[in-house]
Amino acid sequence: MRKIIIKRKRYLDKIAPFMDQAVIKVLVGQRRVGKSYLLLQIKDELEKRGIKRANIVYINKELHEFDCIANYVDLLSYIKKKISGRGKKYLLLDEVQDIDGFERALSSLQAKGGYDIYCTGSNADLLSGELATRLSGRYVEIRVYGLSYLEFLVFHKLSNSEDAFEKYVKYGGLPYLVNLQLDDEVVYDYLRSIYNTILFKDVVARYQVRNVAFLENLVEYLADNTGSLVSAKKISDFLKSQKIKISPNIVLNYLAYLTAAFFVFRVPRSEIVGKKLFEIGEKYYFEDLGLRHTLIGYKHPDINKVLENLVFLHLTILGYGVTVGKIGDKEVDFVCEKGGERLYVQVAYLITDQKTRDREFGNLLKIKDNYPKMVVSMDKMVGKQYQGIEQINIRNFLSEDGIAGWQKR
Repeated sequence: MRKIIIKRKRYLDKIAPFMDQAVIKVLVGQRRVGKSYLLLQIKDELEKRGIKRANIVYINKELHEFDCIANYVDLLSYIKKKISGRGKKYLLLDEVQDIDGFERALSSLQAKGGYDIYCTGSNADLLSGELATRLSGRYVEIRVYGLSYLEFLVFHKLSNSEDAFEKYVKYGGLPYLVNLQLDDEVVYDYLRSIYNTILFKDVVARYQVRNVAFLENLVEYLADNTGSLVSAKKISDFLKSQKIKISPNIVLNYLAYLTAAFFVFRVPRSEIVGKKLFEIGEKYYFEDLGLRHTLIGYKHPDINKVLENLVFLHLTILGYGVTVGKIGDKEVDFVCEKGGERLYVQVAYLITDQKTRDREFGNLLKIKDNYPKMVVSMDKMVGKQYQGIEQINIRNFLSEDGIAGWQKR
């Protein structure tokens, strides 16, 4: 079956200003969020600009034909053999973290000059340590996420409807789903294989995890507690009650591995007044809801957790830095910052009575600054306010790219 490739303008627009510039373009994100396809689209763009194929080297470490490239020496040797044209050379490296010492090769090529380099990776540690030291100031990181709701509609040729929204919530936003029938058995079989690849290749193998059974249980725990406060001690104490001894340090390490693989997001808490970050107690959200559902199923009683995860993802895709807000003994789901501006967001399923309204809006009303505040829910009203605070339907929220659009609603 021929794979469908659809351009993702948001990311291509971010990459465009750096093309042909002397900085390494590093696309990072969870496996299967579309980094490889973006790399192929960059290759197509280079060829459209008249770059000869002889000057372009494309390496995908997930393909067996590149198994011969195990380390940076192999990489440099391969590039030397493949490059035959004159002028600037273009290097496109997919899943670069699978090449031992790759940062040495990139540093060498960068120092030599005449190379325009693009690479992808599925681990947050890619830009830490030696790579960051060697290439300080000479790379740009572009984070790639699964499909936003609007991208999902475009990919699957759907109109913005309740049925389309349900599909997005249920199956998530991995781009390859466009090649599959949106059927539970088909989709979840595919997603289960992706989950296994991430868990065993990007976590177990990379970090030499010994207690795989605990790691799997931890992932299920996070899925069941999406959007709830989590701490290593809380998990460790729970395990002790089940006659399982795992130290808080090991729990913290495993949580860090899952975060580094872009499988989950760790979201810290912060004081709304004073902006102090709390060191203990954070929330975890999933990069892809479809992957979450493969672990514990898609259940309507979880709708509040799922909606919260959706809103968090959208805010993150839009480039907001997000924390969980605390004001006194009350909590605000999301405190969002971008470009010096702030936004406060509370998420609810349905606001059907005054008690619920007082709870969801009341926490926001305690915040005395003048930054925008909104409650996102599945209520179908349009343009409704409560004491100056916007209430917006979640489909409308996911259909806009920021405050200006939301306020027009």
